[in-house]
Parts: sequence; structure tokens; C-alpha cells
Amino acid sequence: MDNSADAFRGPVSDGSAAVEGEQTSESRHSLFDLTQDFDLLFDAVEQDWQEQALCAQTDPEAFFPEKGGSTREAKRICQACGVRDECLEYALANDERFGIWGGLSERERRRLKKRMG
Repeated sequence: MDNSADAFRGPVSDGSAAVEGEQTSESRHSLFDLTQDFDLLFDAVEQDWQEQALCAQTDPEAFFPEKGGSTREAKRICQACGVRDECLEYALANDERFGIWGGLSERERRRLKKRMG
């Protein structure tokens, strides 16, 4: 029997052997707790600048246009935004692949990353 399967099942409290690959109620509970812990952690890390971003107060579709659609409106909003630099830094650090972030499209962010080395 594979030891990794034992770790997946978690402890068996009634003394019976768990079926390989089956989660016990204890392991499901632990997985649920772990998921909640991650959610709390990510909520705590959420960026303050996001609340101040002008895009948070506008239609998100402008920032995620269909392929070939205009990005002009989103970029205009970004130009006036006080947290544009933080937004762009976040997009570059998290490799955002879609949408307008910090006033730049995905293609423009890729070019910028290449120039930055």
C-alpha cells in the first residue's frame, strides 16, 4: 500500500481500515478547515489599493474587452487613477494574462517585462 494514500485518508478513529483513496469525515473536516484558513489568509493579504482603484467603480467589461475590442476607455480611466502604479506592479508580479492592468494590455505588460529583464 502507498504511504501517500495513508496521508490522504487521515486517521481512522473506529479502528477499521479505510478504503484506499476514501476520505474519512475527520480528513474532510481538516481539509475544510485548511481551505478556510487559506481564504482568511488571502483576504488579509488583499491589496488596499484595489479598494481605491477607479476600475472598481466602473464597468469591468471595459477592462476585459473581447479579442480585438477597444481598450481606449479602460486606459483612459487608468490614466486618471491614483493607484495605477500599484496595479501595474501587481499585474507584473502575478503574471496577469488578461485585461487592462495599470493602463497596459497583456501584450504591453509582456514587452515591459522583457525590457526590465
